[in-house]
Amino acid sequence: MAKNADGKTIKVTLVRSPIGFPIPQKATLQALGLRHLNQTVEHKDTPAVRGMLTKVIHLIRIEE
Repeated sequence: MAKNADGKTIKVTLVRSPIGFPIPQKATLQALGLRHLNQTVEHKDTPAVRGMLTKVIHLIRIEE
């Protein structure tokens, strides 16, 4: 778990392909910066990011 001056960060990894899922879910993954399988990105732990993660929870793995 990494910390910065603003608080916690979350590591998000794409573990399932978005092929066959609705376009809004694919758009959410792109907005999170996830484009390839097993790609990991870090985001600040904010309510907006948490909301995005809950929409695609079946496609990702979250590490706090």
